[in-house]
Amino acid sequence: MQDLLLVGIGTGNPDHLTREGVEAIRRADLILIPRKGAGKSDLAGLRETIINDVTDEPPRIAYFDIPQRRTDDGYLRGVDAWHDAIATRWQAAMDTCPQAGVVALLVWGDPSLYDSSLRIAARLNPQPHTRVIPGITALQALTAAHAIPVNELGAPFMVTTGRQLRDTGWPQGTDTAMIMLDGECSFQTLDAAQYDIWWGAYVGMAQEILISGPLDEVSEQIRTTREHARADHGWIMDIYLLRRRRRGISR
Repeated sequence: MQDLLLVGIGTGNPDHLTREGVEAIRRADLILIPRKGAGKSDLAGLRETIINDVTDEPPRIAYFDIPQRRTDDGYLRGVDAWHDAIATRWQAAMDTCPQAGVVALLVWGDPSLYDSSLRIAARLNPQPHTRVIPGITALQALTAAHAIPVNELGAPFMVTTGRQLRDTGWPQGTDTAMIMLDGECSFQTLDAAQYDIWWGAYVGMAQEILISGPLDEVSEQIRTTREHARADHGWIMDIYLLRRRRRGISR
């Protein structure tokens, strides 16, 4: 049985790789690297840089292309079929080196937080022994970059997605929400006068962009900054924290 190591590599800063992550990369006989198209080639390049930085003799690398996700059959069905297709490509990449006892996949952020690596791994056949090496999350990197706590004193917070914010509105039972996986600037669906926002793109990377302030004052700045950054780089990863104001008090 092969060992499959899902190694969280943080949000783009090679210094965020943990010692456990370094050891996992050094142990690997084969490392899988996804390719997401020419416009996102620097994501594969960053993984290659991390591998070269922490190994004296880099292990064998197998590349695989990420398939396009269908959107014509509903969101959940589309994602489920997409995961099946990715698992097939993982398996084909692993089969290029059947003698590899330890296979590693370097996962952006952390494999256990809003990432589907574990769901995809469960589709592999034969089933490997899968182990997660936790990494720095975008949530941690964002709050550190803005030097803020994620929650107010003694209060809960919600981690959710842009889709959920658009479809169901503000989450009940909390004044603080961390929004991930939002390509639509879904904060625009809220009454901006009621919220403050801390937004970041490419958090932890050299091209990091941070904007914060009352949502009604910075919403358009974030939207246009995001649009321009995506055009410049060909891709964007962003995340933001929203906090509902209490009694009209900002920040």
